[in-house]
Amino acid sequence: ARFRRENLGFVFQDFNLLDTLTISENIALALTINKVPAGEIDGRVREMAGKLNIMDILDKYPYQVSGGQKQRCACARAIINQPKLILADEPTGALDSHSSQMLLSTIQSINEDLGATILMVTHDAFSASYANRILFMRDGAIFTEIRKGGDSRRTFFEKILDVLTMMGGGMSDVR
Repeated sequence: ARFRRENLGFVFQDFNLLDTLTISENIALALTINKVPAGEIDGRVREMAGKLNIMDILDKYPYQVSGGQKQRCACARAIINQPKLILADEPTGALDSHSSQMLLSTIQSINEDLGATILMVTHDAFSASYANRILFMRDGAIFTEIRKGGDSRRTFFEKILDVLTMMGGGMSDVR
């Protein structure tokens, strides 16, 4: 449990926020569990909320905010303790395209600025294009791997689509 609290962050598809807590309290919960001194919590929550552009909703409850704002709150909660590994399960699955793009940019900056490793599961090629390395799974086994390297995100996205086409089978598989 200690290793999990100190080293892992989780971002779920369905947010997993507590409806009886404000957005600020949801984010602060991770700090409270890690026994961060009470005097430090508010400042850290505000700093993280500023990075994720959710300062204006800190006093609201999850049912009062949009899906994108809920997911950014969930992301803030996942990274507030600066974990070494963030596990994200379809983090954009319940979001519109604009909110998805904002969240993916945030996750990318967390990787770059905080040095956290992000392990994201997704079926969405656009979301995958934000990664540096992709493992494609088929029938429970690794099908292939591609790396972004020096490619632009657009070029990497096209490579992802090529692999997905290859994984889909030939015309004889279409009925």
